[in-house]
Amino acid sequence: MRVSLPGWLRAALVLPLVVLNTLVHAVPLLAVALAKAVLPFGAVRRACNAALSRLAESWIGVNGWMFDRFTPTRVVADLPGGLRADGHYLVLANHQSWVDILVLQKVFNRRIPLLRFFLKRQLFWVPVLGLAWWALDFPFMGRYTHRQIARNPELGRRDMEATRRACMKFRDMPVSIMNFVEGTRFTPEKHARQDSPYRHLLKPRSGGVAFVLSAMGEGLQAVLDVSIAYPAGRPTMADLMAGRVPEARVLVRERPVPADLAAGDYQHDRPFRARFQQWMNGLWEQKDGDIERLLGGDGPRDQ
Repeated sequence: MRVSLPGWLRAALVLPLVVLNTLVHAVPLLAVALAKAVLPFGAVRRACNAALSRLAESWIGVNGWMFDRFTPTRVVADLPGGLRADGHYLVLANHQSWVDILVLQKVFNRRIPLLRFFLKRQLFWVPVLGLAWWALDFPFMGRYTHRQIARNPELGRRDMEATRRACMKFRDMPVSIMNFVEGTRFTPEKHARQDSPYRHLLKPRSGGVAFVLSAMGEGLQAVLDVSIAYPAGRPTMADLMAGRVPEARVLVRERPVPADLAAGDYQHDRPFRARFQQWMNGLWEQKDGDIERLLGGDGPRDQ
């Protein structure tokens, strides 16, 4: 049963509850992370990894329960059958808002392994959450621009090495590696500046996806191709907490890991890079059509 409240009161109530939920889960999470760090034995690390994932899933579950009760937002989703909580997935999605992350967590929580994002290194310093992300083995990246890497190629190699180390860890645990392929949130200004050929998307950035597939291709079970749409318009987090997001729609397509693209040198092999970009562009063309249909009313079922 949802609680009906004015928008300002709803936001004033939900935000402290989210903070409280974060603190309640962060304390035991950091304690388990400390045990994992000081007792680096295989069996202990595996037990700690499982406990850390359960704590994160509990935090996500409580957040989802609160948003169900205190906001009018409906999340409707079309999911493939056979998803596994102990699987290994690469999750690719379009990106419009920070709300996307809460929507993805709600849709996938306990259906697939905990979503792990590649984060900007500066986010490590976010109070409480930065340490929690570190404890959960979220990879922290420099996220340098093409211009910065052109001036100093060593910066690009640092990010590739961070990705490689993360993928080596992920081989030994159930994992869902999350990648917002556009590299940034969609805005009309960015869309115009790119002269993007898609109606609802920015151009995909393939390098990170290629590197993850190269590092983990044989260990990945599938690619989950996610399209997110908001029929009422792109929301902010404040919109969500104030109850101004009536609906989020999600379509998930499960795709096989392309064997011919799971191993290759994206950086130096031009024919391979061209094939990989062609594959990504094909996904993005279909995603653009999927989002058009989601916005037009062909919504999936309730979650």
